[in-house]
Amino acid sequence: MAGILAWFWNERFWLPHNVTWADLKNTDEATFPQAEDLYLACPLAFCIFMIRLVFERFIARPCAMGLKIQANGPQKAQPNAILEKVFTAITKHPDEKRLEGLSKQLDWDVRTIQRWFRQRRNQEKPSTLARFCESMWRFTFYLYIFTYGVRFLKKTPWLWNTKECWYNYPYQPLTVDIHYYYILELSFYLSLLFSRFTDIRRKDFLIMFLHHVATISLIVFSYVNNMARVGTLVMCLHDAADVLIEAAKMANYAKCQILCNLLFAMFAILFITSRLGVYPIWILNTTLFESWEIVGPYPSWWVFNLLLVLLQLLHSFWSYLIVKTACRAISKGKVGKWNPLHVSKDDRSDIESSSDEDDSPPPSQKHHNNTTNGTNKNGTNGYLTGVPYPDEH
Repeated sequence: MAGILAWFWNERFWLPHNVTWADLKNTDEATFPQAEDLYLACPLAFCIFMIRLVFERFIARPCAMGLKIQANGPQKAQPNAILEKVFTAITKHPDEKRLEGLSKQLDWDVRTIQRWFRQRRNQEKPSTLARFCESMWRFTFYLYIFTYGVRFLKKTPWLWNTKECWYNYPYQPLTVDIHYYYILELSFYLSLLFSRFTDIRRKDFLIMFLHHVATISLIVFSYVNNMARVGTLVMCLHDAADVLIEAAKMANYAKCQILCNLLFAMFAILFITSRLGVYPIWILNTTLFESWEIVGPYPSWWVFNLLLVLLQLLHSFWSYLIVKTACRAISKGKVGKWNPLHVSKDDRSDIESSSDEDDSPPPSQKHHNNTTNGTNKNGTNGYLTGVPYPDEH
């Protein structure tokens, strides 16, 4: 084990040439980042997760109730023992061959069985109330940490001149503000990483998981090799847009459409300008070029910049989704309300939907009678009409 630790903490990987760990030991005159400082983040992440549960139960939930957000979930599928067995034991997404077999076995049409499986999948999803509470928790944290970051950074020289991130590197003392900022951000993202498996399951689960891993890796890397100054810039820049998207989600769940549209537009503008403009011009420029000029490259420098570039690729992907969502919403807005965050339409939709299917309850059997050219007396193409599937599902 000692050999593995010695290999992992090799000074020639983590530190610039002619710098050793002994040079960065704490003294009476100066305090430097120590790897063991980060151990505090694990229990703190658990504490943040518990604070979140209390916040959602006693603060977010009453707020949601005050906004008349109900706890009722999606429409439930009609009980059926055969389909339930297939759903729980075999597959939640039956292929065409299995659908045809079930259609013959139950004497139901394939379309109705597809609808049953979609409703059954949706049935396991959380309610709008749960989504609102989750978004309110994230909004509250992002607003706090962003406000703290701005108040702290406006007093630092490296906010106004990024070359200050590299002067006298790595012998830059660790301040209490930087230590608090780093530990709190790391703890929060660790709690998010853990809760990815318990929170609302979204279509971009893997992308967000990769984002959290990259973010945690960047925080750890920049702290251990004392790139904390530029690290604070990266964290503050990212928190800005996160505040607006969570606020837009809350407005959407509360059905405040005009506010939702305004917040989403502000988020889209801020996200694209900060992640595709400010980030590469301000952050990548200083980590790739100014640091090369002042400090020079070394192994962990390459890894750190590789992670920053990976983050830029994720920014580009999300910017594409935002533009796509906005264009689609504007297009649909020509004949109806523009709702860029509509739960059933969003690229990060929590629950599946299908615009080409009605969502009536499954009938007990196929209806072959009283039809003319495939259309019955009610003009439903052989399907029973029923309660329309709710928009917010």
